[in-house]
Amino acid sequence: MKEQLIKAMKRNNFLNMMYIAKDGNVSKRRIKIIKIVGNSFQAYCFTKQAKRTFLIENVLAVVPVIHKERSVVC
Repeated sequence: MKEQLIKAMKRNNFLNMMYIAKDGNVSKRRIKIIKIVGNSFQAYCFTKQAKRTFLIENVLAVVPVIHKERSVVC
């Protein structure tokens, strides 16, 4: 999992993440990783509109956000 997060950070990718909190609640977040330190990482959470710190071991899944461009063909 850590390798995926490092790769996403280097590529400046946005991620959709499933995360389990300390209290056991599972949430879906859209994030952009700022930095990774040890077993945690700091990211901007678009869901909460704030910087958050996450534990890598609590990340259930991450998927890159893919933006498809629409174009008009004339």
